[in-house]
Amino acid sequence: MALSQQLQNPTRSFDAEFEREHFPILNQRIHGLPLAYLDNGATTQKPVCVIDAMNTYYREYNANVHRGVHTLSEIATEALEHSRAIITEFINAKDWHEIVFTKGTTDGLNLLAHTFATDHLHAGDEVLISAMEHHSNIVPWQLACERTGATLRVIPMDANGVLDQEAYARLLSDKTKVVSLIHVSNALGTVNPIKTMTQSAHARGIPVIIDGAQSIAHMPIDVQDLECDFFVFSGHKVYGPTGVGVLYGKREWLERLPPYQGGGDMIRQVTFEKTEYNELPYRFEAGTPPIAEIIGLGKAVQYLDQLDFAAIKDHESELLQYLEEQLGAMLGIRIIGHAQQKAGICSFTLEGAHPHDLGTVLDGYGVAVRAGHHCAMPVMDFFKVPATVRASIALYNTPSDIEQLIDALMQARSLLL
Repeated sequence: MALSQQLQNPTRSFDAEFEREHFPILNQRIHGLPLAYLDNGATTQKPVCVIDAMNTYYREYNANVHRGVHTLSEIATEALEHSRAIITEFINAKDWHEIVFTKGTTDGLNLLAHTFATDHLHAGDEVLISAMEHHSNIVPWQLACERTGATLRVIPMDANGVLDQEAYARLLSDKTKVVSLIHVSNALGTVNPIKTMTQSAHARGIPVIIDGAQSIAHMPIDVQDLECDFFVFSGHKVYGPTGVGVLYGKREWLERLPPYQGGGDMIRQVTFEKTEYNELPYRFEAGTPPIAEIIGLGKAVQYLDQLDFAAIKDHESELLQYLEEQLGAMLGIRIIGHAQQKAGICSFTLEGAHPHDLGTVLDGYGVAVRAGHHCAMPVMDFFKVPATVRASIALYNTPSDIEQLIDALMQARSLLL
């Protein structure tokens, strides 16, 4: 049955076709065919309101922020800080001091790994991550462990791509100084039970960092409800610009961490003998920030916040289920990851075809997917595959995108096999 028929009576009302009109890039044709953009796990497209907000900044009030006393600087500063207020409310942080602007998820995780290594990790300590982490939540902690003599420990997963919670409980110990976990796997789509895992760590007094790069656009995020100590995400995964991200940190934890980088705006006073650092969050925002991008991110969050998140989730879940059903019926297709709780991502292989070749052929039919290891090589090693094709769904995707992918896969199979 076509998904268009299945969705005649959706759980909630959501008009993806209407929302597509806010994303001008989706109207183009690739190789003469409609664009079926299914690479949202890598980056989402941008609505007109984001593009317009950034253009307006450059056209009308381009100026540096915070220390300027002229009109343009004051307007730019107000716009930037308004975005911080929007994001504070969007993820339900206690106050705006807990919102630090970064270059993205990777930058936020590097900041945390570096500052933890400076003051909170020592020889014999342990850092706990999971077997499904993105490289950006592996390598910074490896570097931190090399600097300090701490040990990196890994929560295993099963053949369905689900973390072993009993093993997690055993791995938590007095040696564990921080737990850093991905919320939604970018390679598998698995949604991890972050709240209960955070509570288990907190029972031992262990802080928890959440990589929310893949969850921020697919589900409501309430950092106070999750109880996590830190939450990081990238703007370009949530319909905003590249080059900007957010690090949320509980104020009591941010105040305990040393500065990450030195320079302008993160200081209150400097002499050659001593530097007095600025208040939160500016202490972690050295140098001129990506002003236009921060303003654009605020607009992206505003756009998303005015939609029904529950309806978006239902819409995306229906599309993902339909995609997996169609792939499961195709000879030679192997879906990687079968967690009961998934969000937005389906990775698969076609027997006898390299994922890179398959992705290239799909592009010829107007279908944009990601092919590779997805910066998650340990996941590929676990499932004994060199790479996968990853189709990732966003709110503007429709049944026709899925059907175009399936049709293209049928053509690709006849060409490659």
